[in-house]
Amino acid sequence: MIPFFRKKSNKVNTVINTLKTDIHSHVIPGIDDGSKSMDESIFLIKELKKLGYKKLITTPHIMDKAYNNSKESILNNLEKLKNECKKENIDILLEAAAEYYVDDGFMKLIEKDELLAIDDEYILFETSYIHRPVDLESVIYNITTLGYKPLFAHPERYKYIKDPEKEFSELKAHGALFQVNLNSFVGYYGKQAKKHAHVLHENSMINFLGSDVHNKSHISSLETAFKDTIYNEIVSNNNILNSTI
Repeated sequence: MIPFFRKKSNKVNTVINTLKTDIHSHVIPGIDDGSKSMDESIFLIKELKKLGYKKLITTPHIMDKAYNNSKESILNNLEKLKNECKKENIDILLEAAAEYYVDDGFMKLIEKDELLAIDDEYILFETSYIHRPVDLESVIYNITTLGYKPLFAHPERYKYIKDPEKEFSELKAHGALFQVNLNSFVGYYGKQAKKHAHVLHENSMINFLGSDVHNKSHISSLETAFKDTIYNEIVSNNNILNSTI
């Protein structure tokens, strides 16, 4: 006879985070569309620490006519955040790079070699979600000529990608590395982003996983992603480099 009541399991579905380092977030307060205050930043950092991160390389936007951040302003604001974390006794490593939007300002920074790189090696960049830059391959090439590795932020989210396997493969062939948002795998950014994230995963094209945390809702979704079986599958099928930096 099958019992009417099932015994409640004592097993807890805990988060297992093997990444250790997050290389994409927006937790410096008040300088882009991420954290709006120091209190919010401290909350987000504490939550990321709870999820198992030991090191955060936060990446404020640099975008003409929207987020006029610079290498100097980002590093100055990072120090303020680090000081606050010290006051709060938060034991986590904090560094900063930038997420560059491909525009005229970015091209000028490339020409002057005034870039803020992740681990002094990777340049994180993004494009319009709707329109593909006509010179995207040239941007990738120009980054490499400076001795950096071009790291394409959340490629799964771009609406202009119509044939993902083909287009992602072509960008890879030109030298781009891919940073995929973990939240894409649990549908946070919609069906197309989830589908394209799976294409990248199934073809072993993912180099880094990012939280891209801006606010509290991203934290909740991120916890779901870590608990999902897809997380272990991604790590097993891709050469994820987060823990190397």
